[in-house]
Amino acid sequence: MKNPFLVAFSTPFNTIPFDKITTEHYLPAIEKSIEDSKNTIKEICDNSELPTFANTLERMENAESKLGAVSRTLFNLNSAETSEELQAVAQQAAPLLSAFENDIRLNATLFEKIKTVYESDKKGLSNEQLRLLEEQYKSFVRNGALLSKSKKETLREIDQKLAQLSLQFGEHVMADTNAFSLHITEKEMVKGIPETVLKTAEEKAKPEGKTGWIFTLDYPSYVPLMTYAENRSLRKKMRIAFGKRGFQTNANNNTHTLLEIVNLRQERAQLLGYDSHAAFVLENRMAKNEETVLDFLSNLNEKAKPKAKKEWDEIVAYGKEKLGYSSIEKWDSAFISEKIKQEKYAFNEEALKPYFPLEAVLKGVFSVAKKLYGLELIPNKDIPVYHKDVLTFEVIKNGEHHAVFYADFHPRPGKRDGAWMTSFQPQKEGQRPHVAIVCNFAPPTENSPSLLTFNEVLTLFHEFGHALHGILANTTYSSLSGTNVYWDFVELPSQIFENWCYQPEVLQTFAKHYKTGEPLPSHFIEKIKKAEQFQQGLQTLRQLSFGYLDLSWHNAKANQIKEVKTHEKEILKDFEWAADIEENCMSTAFSHIFQGGYAAGYYSYKWAEVLDADAFELFLEKGIFDPETAQAFHDEILSKGGTQHPMELYLQFRGKKPDPNALLKRAGLIEN
Repeated sequence: MKNPFLVAFSTPFNTIPFDKITTEHYLPAIEKSIEDSKNTIKEICDNSELPTFANTLERMENAESKLGAVSRTLFNLNSAETSEELQAVAQQAAPLLSAFENDIRLNATLFEKIKTVYESDKKGLSNEQLRLLEEQYKSFVRNGALLSKSKKETLREIDQKLAQLSLQFGEHVMADTNAFSLHITEKEMVKGIPETVLKTAEEKAKPEGKTGWIFTLDYPSYVPLMTYAENRSLRKKMRIAFGKRGFQTNANNNTHTLLEIVNLRQERAQLLGYDSHAAFVLENRMAKNEETVLDFLSNLNEKAKPKAKKEWDEIVAYGKEKLGYSSIEKWDSAFISEKIKQEKYAFNEEALKPYFPLEAVLKGVFSVAKKLYGLELIPNKDIPVYHKDVLTFEVIKNGEHHAVFYADFHPRPGKRDGAWMTSFQPQKEGQRPHVAIVCNFAPPTENSPSLLTFNEVLTLFHEFGHALHGILANTTYSSLSGTNVYWDFVELPSQIFENWCYQPEVLQTFAKHYKTGEPLPSHFIEKIKKAEQFQQGLQTLRQLSFGYLDLSWHNAKANQIKEVKTHEKEILKDFEWAADIEENCMSTAFSHIFQGGYAAGYYSYKWAEVLDADAFELFLEKGIFDPETAQAFHDEILSKGGTQHPMELYLQFRGKKPDPNALLKRAGLIEN
């Protein structure tokens, strides 16, 4: 039987034939694709002609297209639809891919050819070609091309270990998440938890032949329980279980894995001539260095702390006076915050959920994309999927095929938590992209469709903003396309798209009661707007604390850290309002930095918030659907990917550098 990866796809728009792929296909396809890619690289190296952009850089750009298709599919599914068998394949594939990448980056002959082109007369090259040449040359240097032979071998070993450890870290978090469930049979125990959440928990219990409710650490189960459950001991049990992921005395303990990753990253950075992994990473970011990031975080910290202190004092006072709590613990803050929010704004996330059925919100997202960028998303059930819940769409622009879009919305055992955007096929000249968003929203029940909280509505808009960056990409080369931008710029398209959620004229188009069709009442819309600044001081400090913690794991002193929990407590002590939970640790489940791509880059969420607040001010000034502003954002940001430095792109769109005060005003941290 032929390997579906190694023959031409006979699928709509050349999409991945998920219905024909089995776990056994991945490794042979990866091995064969690596062999083919190596042959192409050998041909480039053996070419006796003078190196040129065409015979070196462009050939390299296309050398890994088949390998990319296989590896993207493997690792995307390892996050969204994994199994023990697939995890084992990923663990085998990771060092093979790492070794192959090292074979390329440490190939002296290949580097000399690139260097020849880099140092030659570049007349006749387009701006995009110049950018590709610069990025490739820099990439080789940053990945060891100038090292001695023995140091290159050390780098290979480090990269292979890191590839495996990163996968291991994520598998441990997922295993601990899936291993925990809480079965409750007493009605009194679940008092306060919304009926929609209870219904999902009840349906979770049925397949196990149990009555009552089963709660898990998946976000749609965990978050509402922590927010609404009146039973304090139940919240405590769930909070401790959530915080113990990767930090228990079992096979999934991540403390050793984490320290090994930190030490290897530091060793790698120093091998390449950098003081730290942070210095290595930030050289290729808008921020440029650790000092700039620390100044940025410090400025926000200074502005947010007074407001955060008032907000925490309000939580403490409410807990003592109205609930009789002698102290406020970590399992209390979300619950009390929700009570305060309801009293201040008569704003209840759960009361809004009937107005946000997932299908209607998705249509609202598509409607905004159509008004801004002329996109139409047409359901297409002929496109193969990796799970029956995945939705598929053809994206049309100006009457022509423009992209394929996958949407995967509900939690399941083989799926990691959180939400993310990814790609199955990148855009390049002559090839349109296939992008996906993956979320964890509560599934429909017997009595109701999937209903979203307003925060989940924001999440959907956020991830679709990332998807737009991929869908609207229009570059010559895939390595400069879509989200292939500096990491502290990649969140701008996602975070700016969230702003449309708060606009009454947008909410009125899709926020309708799933039973009656009644539009979201205008007073609710006003409350959503007012609640936008609710506890922004505390929320800002929470994000800043993650940024500081991330940097602490990647600065020049990171390899001196011996004990994970002790270090984490020291870094977070100025940001902790409630007493520490000794058996909990955030770092051991911090997948963003130890499994994802945010190492030394978590600050970029706040960095991009400055960009998005400043950029959206132009939309507010001109009109949120102003055609010229939308076209400019499309032309200068979304379509150009990484073809220019991000600040150049931003200046071309906005006409000025971003103003941090735009974010501070929006968050209510300074006066307008």
